[in-house]
Amino acid sequence: MTTTSRKGIILAGGSGTRLYPITIGLSKQLLPIYNKPMIYYPLSVLMLAGIREIAIITTPQDQEQFRRTLQDGSQWGVELTYIVQPEPEGLAQAYILAEEFLNGAPSAMVLGDNIFFGHGLPDMLAEADARTTGGTVFGYHVSDPERYGVVDFDADGRARAIIEKPRVPPSNYAVTGLYFLDGTAPARARKVTPSDRGELEITTLLESYLGEDDLRVERMGRGYAWLDTGTHGSLLDAGNFVRTLESRQGMQTGSPDEIAFQKGWTDAAILRKQAQLFGKNAYGAYLKDVLEQE
Repeated sequence: MTTTSRKGIILAGGSGTRLYPITIGLSKQLLPIYNKPMIYYPLSVLMLAGIREIAIITTPQDQEQFRRTLQDGSQWGVELTYIVQPEPEGLAQAYILAEEFLNGAPSAMVLGDNIFFGHGLPDMLAEADARTTGGTVFGYHVSDPERYGVVDFDADGRARAIIEKPRVPPSNYAVTGLYFLDGTAPARARKVTPSDRGELEITTLLESYLGEDDLRVERMGRGYAWLDTGTHGSLLDAGNFVRTLESRQGMQTGSPDEIAFQKGWTDAAILRKQAQLFGKNAYGAYLKDVLEQE
């Protein structure tokens, strides 16, 4: 039986070679971004979108590390499913690997090394989730678009193409690692042929929607931050960004514990248990404060 409730996918595979030697023995998506594992941040994005069934796609050797870190998700009121990616063969491969998990449902896939921040993020996610057909992706203005899949807009500001790592970028808007696609995504992914670098490119999958005029590109404005943590420098930048935010605001960023509690997916007893688990640091103290404020 198929389902219409949107499910989540976090693609947390890959070998992380650009971050060697720190990723030789540890998955990139489990590296710390200031005070939390990197994967907490994309997980929080899916939770903010109201998604409670989430598949974590990992390498075979790293899956046990993720299970130990995230468990089954019940501490956050979500259900986590773990899927192995035998070999990294492109982002579009995730939809093929997750086809049984999705069971015909629409999905929201987020890359495990992407961090999103912005006051209007929940509303933006809700709008994308409300679209039951086609797809929605998000364009973010960057200074180095040649590193990404770049959106080519027509004279009316509508997307007409997405070009992977163009030598001459048609715009400065890169497609972020967050994709809201309908239930046809796995079938479309199976029709994608490998690129010159031997990967099933996500841009090719998105082009299939674009060719049917069924893909929306929402531009993320100045009030948003999108961080890609694929290099040593960007990893440090992301940690400093989160530290600055949390120190200045006194609020956590990317906390599945807080999100679950605020959404009513967990109760005070569960949050209290989590606060005790992290009781020796500021994160645990923060969760205790959240409880006391309630």
